[in-house]
Amino acid sequence: MPRIDIAANQIDIHVRATRLGTLFDGPAAPLVDDANNETQILSVPVRLRRSGREIRMLIDRADPFSTAKPDARLIKLLIRAHRFNATLAGSGGTPFAALAKHEGVSPSYFTRLVRLSYLAPDITQAILDGRQPSDLTADKLLAHSRLPLPWQDQRTLLGFA
Repeated sequence: MPRIDIAANQIDIHVRATRLGTLFDGPAAPLVDDANNETQILSVPVRLRRSGREIRMLIDRADPFSTAKPDARLIKLLIRAHRFNATLAGSGGTPFAALAKHEGVSPSYFTRLVRLSYLAPDITQAILDGRQPSDLTADKLLAHSRLPLPWQDQRTLLGFA
């Protein structure tokens, strides 16, 4: 009997080989007869993740790079954050306000971007590779600019854990 079992970390789909062909508007599998029509189990790993007031079930992909799509705004934000941090490090004690003015941004924005340069290296690499969570945008990252310093806490907050 066909059925789907849903657990906290995976979904199991039970199907019979002879009926699988009908799902695709085709005949039953030609190499399967009634005597060998065993139920096959297709397992898909999943994760549950809280997103605001709801809980989302995320299906893990077998190949995380197959649909990787770098977000140009996120990448530009990280590049700018590291540039601002390098400016700060080489400033010789110049006040934030003067550095921000030189960059043409407000002191608050300058500070928020400098904080983003302290992201965990694997988070930065994932963003550069386009493997960030689908709901992580440049605006969301800026909104979370007061990130915790422990990298594991950053991963949890931004959806990488």
